[in-house]
Amino acid sequence: MDLKKLVCEENVGGCDLLLRAVIGTTAIVLLALDWFNGLVKFVLAVVAFFGLFTALTRHCTPYAIFGFSTAQKK
Repeated sequence: MDLKKLVCEENVGGCDLLLRAVIGTTAIVLLALDWFNGLVKFVLAVVAFFGLFTALTRHCTPYAIFGFSTAQKK
């Protein structure tokens, strides 16, 4: 498998992109409200980071590994 395709190619788009951004933002808001403690707080932080990171970069490595893409073809 091509390393550049695995790491850099955009493979997130459309509704998937919007869903990742909304879930990441919601997790950030829940963290800011400080309603949760312990493991739940850690899981929310991980969800927030990966949700927003994959939405901003439009790349999901598991999608690349399995050959899946929701981005429009150019």
